[in-house]
Amino acid sequence: MCLICDRIRMIKNGTNPYFVKELETGYVVIGDNQHFHGYTLFLYKHHGDKTELFHLDPTERAKFLEEMTIVAKAVSKAFCAEKINYELLGMGDAHLHWHLFPRVSGDIENYGNNGRGPVWWYPMEKMYSDDNRPSEGQLADMKSRLLEELEKLI
Repeated sequence: MCLICDRIRMIKNGTNPYFVKELETGYVVIGDNQHFHGYTLFLYKHHGDKTELFHLDPTERAKFLEEMTIVAKAVSKAFCAEKINYELLGMGDAHLHWHLFPRVSGDIENYGNNGRGPVWWYPMEKMYSDDNRPSEGQLADMKSRLLEELEKLI
């Protein structure tokens, strides 16, 4: 079973606590773990044989990329990012989805190149530690801040 499809099913059932907003091509959700404060995902609405951007017809691809850019801008503003790192992976879950990491100086500590580099230079066991899960109050605040910025842009 696809984890992304499971999360979308939870959104549709009203049981996904990380859900922020539905857009035309996807769903905006706060990430479960928040080492990179404001880490957000943009989940493409459809699963199936469209696992690459080039699988989408040009109109759908343009809209998906446009909406991802809006989400990235909202994440940047809501969480005071110095830079956004973008990932569209899929070897774990072959369902189109963007990872948007708001970055600030020092967020990978002394890992990488003297504390500078991509998010994956930070140890995964630390990044995905349960210590990085937001409390209910923190999650509500993050969702509210992100939704406010999204509403300004849409």
